[in-house]
Parts: sequence; C-alpha cells; structure tokens
Amino acid sequence: MNIKPLADRVLVMPAPAEEKIGGIIIPDTAKEKPLHGTIKAVGQGTKDEAMILKEGDEVLYGKYSGTELEFEGEKFLMMRQSDVLAIIEK
Repeated sequence: MNIKPLADRVLVMPAPAEEKIGGIIIPDTAKEKPLHGTIKAVGQGTKDEAMILKEGDEVLYGKYSGTELEFEGEKFLMMRQSDVLAIIEK
C-alpha cells in the first residue's frame, strides 16, 4: 500500500454493498452505504492518543464518517481513529 495515513487517521476499505436480500436483487441506486470495513493502513497516532487500531482489523463506523478516496481503481475511506465505533472480533 502506497498510502500512509498521518497522525490518528486510518485508511478503511469498505465492505461491498449487499447485492441482494433474499431473492430480490437491489439496484445500484437503492444500495445502502456499508457501515463496516477492513483497516488497510494506520497512522502513528498522536502524543495525546495512541493508535489502537492496526492493519487487518474489521471495524464498524458511522454512516457519514470519513472522506471517500479512489486509489488505483479501488475505493477507500480516510477517517480519524475516533470515527471508528467498534472493532469486530471473530
């Protein structure tokens, strides 16, 4: 990955949107934005807040969190660590 977030920011790859529910195929215009994804890169943290998240963590985030980026044909979200609501443990 050639993107390195600064300070307390993380780079998240959103999970793909649901294609169908039951037997109904959802058109692109009606798909909801996913609220979870995988951390692809993390910053160093700040002197006041250590970086808790690490690459590979699956996380939940708010509906309007982060800034959308497109890099090498893939879509990502750049957000602050504080915008992440929870880590999904499996």
